[in-house]
Amino acid sequence: MGRIAKEVSGQILCFVGFVGICVCCGIPMWRVTSYIGANIVTAQIVWDGLWMNCVIQSTGQMQCKVQDSIMHLTTDLQAARALTVIAILFGFVGMLLTFVGGQCSSCLKRENSMAKVLILGGILCIVAGVVCLIPVCWSSAYTISDFQSTLTIQTQKRELGASIYIGWGASGFLLFGGIILCTACPSRDNMYPNYPGMYPYQAPMYGPPGTFVPAKTYAPSVAYTGTGTYVPNKPNYSAVPGQYL
Repeated sequence: MGRIAKEVSGQILCFVGFVGICVCCGIPMWRVTSYIGANIVTAQIVWDGLWMNCVIQSTGQMQCKVQDSIMHLTTDLQAARALTVIAILFGFVGMLLTFVGGQCSSCLKRENSMAKVLILGGILCIVAGVVCLIPVCWSSAYTISDFQSTLTIQTQKRELGASIYIGWGASGFLLFGGIILCTACPSRDNMYPNYPGMYPYQAPMYGPPGTFVPAKTYAPSVAYTGTGTYVPNKPNYSAVPGQYL
């Protein structure tokens, strides 16, 4: 798989995961409670979310109420509200960096800078997936333990909602997309090309161990003799200034 194919596939996976985190944070289906009375007329479905609660009657009428205070939520949903918002921020920044550092855009010119920005965006997408995975697993564990508890009455037992499954899928998309983007960096030869005029470094050459090869000397073509009698002539000056003999 080429570099451009890796970048595009990683960007698509991260985008799908980012949309999944937004949907998981928005819809009020983290817990679902089904209550059926003595007859079907008294049946109702309760949805618990991070921002509102909804009640659906057997007649099809739905009533939703926004959470007045965060203290009315359970501990796992309080943490999920903060962590999902943080995951959305990390995912948004990571998506922007992946498009800026990709080869499809012309924001950056140098291959080295593009690779660094792309890897940073992939790391942020991985962090967003991990941050989203924490509250989803925490809430699912809390819901399952509350459902299996003998102290919880039958009409108040909750089940896993659609937001839990969407959060798991979004985290998986972000993790795989971020890993693909981190491995889509170019080779070292492409990041540091050999420009014209550059000479590769050559290590010194050594002979076999135990042998010494002296440096080769060349005899001069003309032998120098220091027997010359050259004496430079001194100029003669006259007593009249400005006159040279």
